[in-house]
Amino acid sequence: MLSLRPPGGRILNEVSVLTFWMAIVLGVVQGVAEFLPISSSGHLSLLQYFFGMPEPDQLYNILLHFATLVAVCVVYRRDIAGMIVEFFRLLAALFSRTGRREAGGPPEARRMILLLIVGTLPLFLVLPIEDAVEGLGAQPVFVSAMLLVTGCILFLSDRYGGGRKTGRTATLRDVALVGLAQGLATIPGLSRSGTTISAGMALGFERNFAVRFSFLLSLPAVLGATLLKVVKVMGAGEVDTALLPMYLAGMAVAGVVGYFSISLVKLLASKGKFGMFAYYCWLAGTAALALSLILPLLSPAA
Repeated sequence: MLSLRPPGGRILNEVSVLTFWMAIVLGVVQGVAEFLPISSSGHLSLLQYFFGMPEPDQLYNILLHFATLVAVCVVYRRDIAGMIVEFFRLLAALFSRTGRREAGGPPEARRMILLLIVGTLPLFLVLPIEDAVEGLGAQPVFVSAMLLVTGCILFLSDRYGGGRKTGRTATLRDVALVGLAQGLATIPGLSRSGTTISAGMALGFERNFAVRFSFLLSLPAVLGATLLKVVKVMGAGEVDTALLPMYLAGMAVAGVVGYFSISLVKLLASKGKFGMFAYYCWLAGTAALALSLILPLLSPAA
């Protein structure tokens, strides 16, 4: 996610700093790194450390995440619409005196509601240590090592493909374990999508379902975090209407790029080539690790 505290860079708060070009670049970074299994938090942390890349101001940060949230909703609009309909049908059945069990079990969309709730619960375990976890982003050696771990997870993921579990057959234990993987992926350098999709494949999920469940699982977490940050920013009065055109441009870019990034992940996973992202993570992690160890030795202060 793009909400890490910068380890050494400056905060992007001034109108003169946030240019139209920078807004678009940050939109592209958000759209790509949020969904491709390469760890957006790890990349941002390393960019800030090595190049002093500024972090977006709080409101722009929120809007970028909202744009990618919309991208997920567009891609999986049928699943979301189906779950909304089944939620109200479930409420009607609970208050109906003539509620009956459906032959063959509940519809998949209704069952997905329960699966997503169970999969989201492990994130609450991270809340007490959230600050400590975010603080790890200030350690480039650690982040680089986690990128290498992400590469290993992705490389092994293709070996776990071929499962047949879907929304009808995945168990509560399965989704709870995927939820634990999502909680683990809050560590900077570990990819959320890569970790959760790989966990699903390891548990026997059908490839397309592993991708679908991973991205749907991101909705409650991102929506909850976004709402909390909106309240915080609005309460602090940190809104500059002069930046609105640049905000909208960055959101549009993040949403469009995010849409195609999700489509790319779906395509590669369905063809058993999800693990190809491992090579990029290994390359980026190795280069960052080498620089993290070498640059301090070359520093005049050393």
